[in-house]
Amino acid sequence: MDALDRSTIWPYDEHGEPRDFYYTRYGNPTAAEAEARLGELDGGTALLFPSGSGATTALVLSLLEPGDTIALAAGAYFGTGVTFGALEKWGVRYLEFDQTEPPPDGVQLVWVEAPSNPFLTMPDLEAAAAHPAPLVVDSTVATPVHLRPLEHGADFVLHSATKYLAGHDDVLLGAVVCRDPAAADALRTFRARTGIVAAPDPAWLLLRGLKTLELRVRRQTESAAAVAERLAAHPQVQTVRYPGFGGLLSFDVADGEAARRVETSTRLIVNATSLGGVTSVMESRHRWEGDRVPTGLLRLSIGLEDPAALWADLAQALS
Repeated sequence: MDALDRSTIWPYDEHGEPRDFYYTRYGNPTAAEAEARLGELDGGTALLFPSGSGATTALVLSLLEPGDTIALAAGAYFGTGVTFGALEKWGVRYLEFDQTEPPPDGVQLVWVEAPSNPFLTMPDLEAAAAHPAPLVVDSTVATPVHLRPLEHGADFVLHSATKYLAGHDDVLLGAVVCRDPAAADALRTFRARTGIVAAPDPAWLLLRGLKTLELRVRRQTESAAAVAERLAAHPQVQTVRYPGFGGLLSFDVADGEAARRVETSTRLIVNATSLGGVTSVMESRHRWEGDRVPTGLLRLSIGLEDPAALWADLAQALS
């Protein structure tokens, strides 16, 4: 069993010098163990943060200066753009681009999502990696089970570890995995100085989740592929978006009224936000994202339930 150490301080050694852990803002044993395991999965140096948005904020502020611009994948998780918008008062700007094409010139950071949420497009990683600016790949949905972006030229991988990595809808946590150990050291220093640090309890729960990550994601992928195929053949469904892997998909019904009927009519699938947990959840994204998404778009995160039962639930809701 992985040890949970909630200490905030640790004694110096017999010479009065700090040991590896001395004050929890600079690191704690539980988080360090979780970082080591995630780093092994993604092939880099992992650092934990209190949320995915916290990881995003720390990474941007540590890398960029006033006047710099981020090229953000269009259709990526809307909260990333919201975070970038909040940073504009500090002089950091962003613009959106089609991530299936090369990033624009004249930007200081390229930010793509593999796949995007909720449109499920995949970036042209080769073109993005060829850009002179550092490349961040938000791989929350793919997870290291399906993609290791550092092997495709990315400089940083970002995860909302709240989702698939922890996997049980009981953790708020973010992570950045760095290709360059020196970049990881710089980000670690920035994290300690700003206090954007993860607590030991969610790190301990992440360790639990990582033990079953591949089993869960493989099962969710198998079920999602089956559900996506049946949705595509349903007369009430206009569009299905599924990248061919992972447990996340989205589909469109006629309009917002129809979407509200479907999301409130399921009995097994929970009408809730977020994704990546063992319980299937579905929601209309228009309530949060407005005209950025079609009014009839429903995002469905497949859990570990029996796929036949999931389809029966969807079929009765669609009817």
